[in-house]
Amino acid sequence: MDILAAGAILVDMIPTKPGHYSGVPAFEKCFGGAPFNFAVGASRLGSGVGALCAVGADPFGEFLLETLKENGIDVSQVKVKKARTTLAFVVRHEGGERDFFFYRRPWAETADTLLSPEDLDPKYVGSPKIFHYSGVALSHDPLRSCVKRAAAIAREAGAKVSFDPNIRPDLWESEDSLRESCEDAFGSSDIILLAKDEVERLYGNVPPEEAAGRLFEDNDPQIVAVKLGGGGCYVRAADGTEVRKPAFRVDVVDTTGAGDGWAAGFIHGLVNGWGLEKCATVANAVGGLVVTKVGAITAMPTRSELLRFLRLQGTGIAL
Repeated sequence: MDILAAGAILVDMIPTKPGHYSGVPAFEKCFGGAPFNFAVGASRLGSGVGALCAVGADPFGEFLLETLKENGIDVSQVKVKKARTTLAFVVRHEGGERDFFFYRRPWAETADTLLSPEDLDPKYVGSPKIFHYSGVALSHDPLRSCVKRAAAIAREAGAKVSFDPNIRPDLWESEDSLRESCEDAFGSSDIILLAKDEVERLYGNVPPEEAAGRLFEDNDPQIVAVKLGGGGCYVRAADGTEVRKPAFRVDVVDTTGAGDGWAAGFIHGLVNGWGLEKCATVANAVGGLVVTKVGAITAMPTRSELLRFLRLQGTGIAL
């Protein structure tokens, strides 16, 4: 197995048109949860991916489980809990940006947070090359304890741990607990992936170079990457190598899942031994394709679709 994705899996309820909820006629049910949007993206590119998560014993849970299977992801470690599947309602703004509110703890007890350390198979968890999870998993126990234990098992077995804060304030009891959990995760991660707004929340209005510098000063990662949306990305390695890549120009419809797609392209590249320049370019391409349709995984490209896009953009990159 190349990658094990762990954490919160949920259904995104996305309005059929942008604007305030009061004017929205209907919602579209979409697959969601940052680590598993990522998992779908990496699997479509050709990585071998497993899922570590919990869904509810309801039709939404069945939908999530079937979507994972349809995308070639190993679901042997997906648990079905006696609870409702987690939901995220998405607010789409003009220009493609969005906000969220959730049916999940602390507002309601739902299935994804019920995954516990007792659900872990240490042999399986220790088998990937890269273990990837997001900060949402750290907001509540028992999922928090489960994912932290899984990350430790994977790292002890030789896997690289990849962490994406994916900060969603609506899911945290307090700002202090959010920050403490992120800082703890940074300290035990080999690859740290942040979005521009997360840099601003954690470090203030500083350039990505400064944020990466702080992370290297306070922790011991191998790679720090900052996703800059329309500004492309900035990547720095522990040896001092720095890469900046501009974004590709695309027509933005919905930015849901763009960062997850970026992460999928980047981590898929690392699994395949690519250099940072190639990883960053491919990641920008995947993230760019994701925003061209509504939903996190709708436009997540296959390897052939990505290759076609890279050729049209004149990158000269082979996959």
